This record gives sequence, structure tokens and C-alpha cells, in this order.
Amino acid sequence: MHRLLLLSSLLLLVAPPVSSIFQRPTGSPAPPRLQYLLEPLHAAVHTQRGATATLPCVLRSLPRNYRVKWSKVEPANYRESIIIITNGLYHKNYGPLSPRVRLRHSHRYDASLTITDVALEDEGRYRCQLVNGLEDESVSLTLHLEGVVFPYQPSNGRYKFNYHEAKRACEQQDSRLATYQQLYKAWTEGLDWCNAGWILDGTVHYPIINSREPCGGRLLLPGVRTYGARDKQKDRFDAFCFTSALQGQVYFIRGHLNFKEAGQACHNHGAAIAKVGQLYSAWKFSQLDRCDGGWLADGSVRYPITTPRERCGGLPDPGVRSFGFPSKELRTYGTYCFVG
Repeated sequence: MHRLLLLSSLLLLVAPPVSSIFQRPTGSPAPPRLQYLLEPLHAAVHTQRGATATLPCVLRSLPRNYRVKWSKVEPANYRESIIIITNGLYHKNYGPLSPRVRLRHSHRYDASLTITDVALEDEGRYRCQLVNGLEDESVSLTLHLEGVVFPYQPSNGRYKFNYHEAKRACEQQDSRLATYQQLYKAWTEGLDWCNAGWILDGTVHYPIINSREPCGGRLLLPGVRTYGARDKQKDRFDAFCFTSALQGQVYFIRGHLNFKEAGQACHNHGAAIAKVGQLYSAWKFSQLDRCDGGWLADGSVRYPITTPRERCGGLPDPGVRSFGFPSKELRTYGTYCFVG
């Protein structure tokens, strides 16, 4: 009993009061309060590819000689790209987003940014900055696209991509390299993959739900494991790609077709052979569910399952199953086509 009392006394002497733990260090300035800009109710805006999204930025009053500047933080190099500048009367658009952005301007205090026909590369962090001499202030917002992350490797095996090749490979499959936030969300939703892959910021990771020997051992906890930043030219891994909703439809054509015949069959229907990202999107957003393996544009054979059943591979979870990259001369499969 005496030992417990002594220990409690020592803890009281050593441990600081709870309030002091959270006090700002002496001399550290408080973050400036917004004088003209309203703090947005929600820091994130959720949308899908092809939709119209508005990032809110509203002034509580209009200072003299002010400008509002919208910019986007690019995750690959952490630079800010200017999108639009306005002085309330006139505005000018900049950069690749220029044709698809405008100011909502529903009233004279409204400087909100509207993006039409949202693209995969539009996801990310945006900044609305009031430029007013010494009283500059800004708010940050994040545009989130609803979508699906999928691991990708080429026909010649695992760990063949440097960063630039991984980026190009995802784009060729109607997707783009995933961000860390997208990969982490996919892991929370069940993505379990042993092979490490590039993501958009040039780091390398792999998501594990079921710890096992070939994936770092059974003792490591589940999580998104990381290799950190790697040499974008020399180091080689797989890729984690991200895609969102389609502006079109994926459908299946039955048959015993080789790869060339599969492409021709889609062409005969006024369509194109589907890309991997398009099949994942149709599975995610249109609940495409087929047991039939079909050719895709990269020469792989896959099929999408939303309702798992014994005769469709027997795996317990929904997903896009893969037969890999069989010989393109093989006449065993149908084909998945995409029409936009």
C-alpha cells in the first residue's frame, strides 16, 4: 500500500498537468483568424469522374483592391498550379484545367470554383487564397473521387515498372496511379496484395489484411506496408492504379475467340475491346457480374464477380478475377467490350 502511495506521488511530481500538454509553446503565434473568408463547412468534396463538382469559397465581406486565386497542389512534386484569378469583376483561367473551370458566382461574395466533366487527375488538394496586401488568407479543400484501386503488372511478370512506366501503364488502362489516401481506403475495404507497387507521389507500398509468410511474415500486423520513396528511374515494382465511374458501358460477347478476333468482335458492334480500368469500373459502379473469362485490351483475360459463388472460382469475396496473360492465339475466351 505504501509503495502504491509513493508511486502515485512520484507520478504527480513528474507528469505535467493535462492542460499543459496541449498548451502552445511560448512565443508560438496563434494561427491567424480568417477575416474575410468563411471557413468551409466541409473540407472535402466527394464526386465521380464525369460529374460537375463545386469547391466552396465564400467571402464574408469585400476588401478593397482584392484578388482571389485558386490553385491546386500537385502530389507528384508538391507544387501549386494556378487555376483561376479573379478581382470580382474579371477573371482569367490558367493551365490544363482552364477549359473545364469557372467561378460559380451565385452572388457577389461567392468565389467558389466549379469543375465540369471531372477527370481522374482532378482529385487532390485545392487552395482558395484571398490576396489583399498584408492581409492574405486562404482555405484548403480536397476533391475526392469515388472509385476503385487495383494492382497492375505487365504480361512479362512482376516488378517490371519504373515509376514513369507504371504511371504510363495505368493511364493506358483508363486509370491513373493511386494516391496514398486511395490505397489506404482500398485496404480498409479489403484490398490484400503481396506485391509492392508505385503510387502517385513516387513512394512504394503494399496492402496486407491477412499476414502471412511470403508477405513479410505472420508477426507483422495488417496494414499498408511501405518501402518509402524509391528511385523513379532505376527501381522496379508493380503499380497501384485508380479508376472512377465510366461514361459508357462494358458488356460481354460470348465466343471462342483469340485476341485478334476479340478485338474485331467488339469493333463489329461499334465498340472497342475494354481496358482493365474500364472492367474494374463496371464491376464497382455497374455491378457487372459474369463467370465468363474475357479478353481485355492489354492481352489479359479477366472476369468480374459481385456475387461470389462456388462455380465462379470459389473465392469468398467479390472482385475482378484474372487468368493472367494467356497465348493470344488461344481460342478459349469471349471478350469484354466498351462503348462510350
